[in-house]
Amino acid sequence: MTDQIFHDSATDRGHRAKWWTSRILIYGILLLWCFICLFPIYWTITTSFKMAPDVMKGNMVPWVDFTPKWLGWRSLGLSPDTIGNESTVRDEFLKRFYNSAVISVSASTLAVVLGSLAAYGLSRFSYRFGFMKNDDISFFFLSQLILPPVVLALPFLVLYKSLALLDTRIGLILLYTLTVLPIVIWIMRDQFGSIPTELEEAALVDGLSIWGAFLTIIMPIALPGMVAAFILSLVLTWNEYFFAALLTSTNAVTLPVMVASQTGSQGISWWSMAALSFAAILPLIVIGILLERFIIKGMAAGAIK
Repeated sequence: MTDQIFHDSATDRGHRAKWWTSRILIYGILLLWCFICLFPIYWTITTSFKMAPDVMKGNMVPWVDFTPKWLGWRSLGLSPDTIGNESTVRDEFLKRFYNSAVISVSASTLAVVLGSLAAYGLSRFSYRFGFMKNDDISFFFLSQLILPPVVLALPFLVLYKSLALLDTRIGLILLYTLTVLPIVIWIMRDQFGSIPTELEEAALVDGLSIWGAFLTIIMPIALPGMVAAFILSLVLTWNEYFFAALLTSTNAVTLPVMVASQTGSQGISWWSMAALSFAAILPLIVIGILLERFIIKGMAAGAIK
């Protein structure tokens, strides 16, 4: 009897040891991954408060390796001592910020609307276009992401010049909508596929039309996925640089182009670039924090039937 008790106690200790070991390993990996993901943001923030020698020496810890200064933010007219004064650079930043906001939000909204309609049709109805069926059509949309952007540079440049869309916000909105539309269709098709068709059948029996069932029954359920698709589209369009640099010059220049322009004959102004970069990504960080629950629901909904 004593041996049995001793054996059970040893077994319990072994289970507890394995449990604690697995938890330490899991949380250790998560903390390491969190550090890897957040370190670029930390580096950007600290660099915006560094002087030139601190940047070159690679000093990392404020008030330990270096004394923080407002050099980067002063160059943008956003430091406490310049925020109340007129600043050409700050006006330029606000203009580019406005361009990025209008273009990204408009393109993401349009992509979510069109992509949701296309994804709903592909998940609920059967189509045939030549030899292509629903799965082939879905793969065709997704395969457009394989095409390198540089291949489309000359065709879009010629097309936009003939249509007078160069250096216009509407030109970038249309292009960005086409760019993120395959991703939205891919996400939303899985989202709609996870919703039972019995809900729509019951709505049709109650007298609703297909559109009525979609708007009143399906859309509220699929809202987390739509928000997740919108945020992903917003991030991709907000950070897009290649087409923004190619198709704009003055009026429709966006923040990524302005960030890349922080170079001169004397080299790169790391402090100015860091301050501008953090000011550019701050809205995305705020949006991600505020809409975190929608992102998690949107990512998990496709795995639940």
